[in-house]
Amino acid sequence: MTIKERYDNVIKYFTETMPVAETELNYKNPYELIVAVILSAQCTDKRVNIITPHFYKKFPNPKALAQSDVVDIFNIIKSCSYPNNKAKNLSGMAKMLVNDFKSELPSNPDELQKLPGVGRKTANVLASVLFDKKVIAVDTHVFRVSKRLGLSRNAKTPLECEKQLTKYFPTDILPLAHHWLILHGRYTCIARKPKCSICGLSETCMYYRSLKK
Repeated sequence: MTIKERYDNVIKYFTETMPVAETELNYKNPYELIVAVILSAQCTDKRVNIITPHFYKKFPNPKALAQSDVVDIFNIIKSCSYPNNKAKNLSGMAKMLVNDFKSELPSNPDELQKLPGVGRKTANVLASVLFDKKVIAVDTHVFRVSKRLGLSRNAKTPLECEKQLTKYFPTDILPLAHHWLILHGRYTCIARKPKCSICGLSETCMYYRSLKK
């Protein structure tokens, strides 16, 4: 199977089975999404969605968050992973957003990465979800699923994986492909015991083929 055929099979499968794929984080505006995405690093969306209603009520906009104490932020987010670092990043992000960007989230991924707590993955998530930029974010799910399926089998880093996915997925569906791979990794191609028996991509998957040898 050629790499093009592999991608074609994956696109066909997800187009038929998951025509609508979106973030599972709850948000109403760009500010709320950047908060949620920062909190979601190495933390489940379910846990983040438990934390954010109180957070949004306490800090309803960038200015309110920028004027808050890091300890107050920590006390609200302490049930998520790495709350100390995330509290500092959220505070720094809000201050920069207010002072440098007039409280408006920039749409450019490079500009977004200037904000504390925003790396390449987070910037790409925000740019694609909020501003329809044709980029793909590579998190642990996307990295794992891509390698197993054979979409980026030789990639050793998330950046290498991103470059391969960007090369072979049609540009217009990159943001959608991000959610396809995340949701597939979250519910079917899970880390420890992938559910190969119920996966419609098993015949395309290089990982599944290796199990049968």
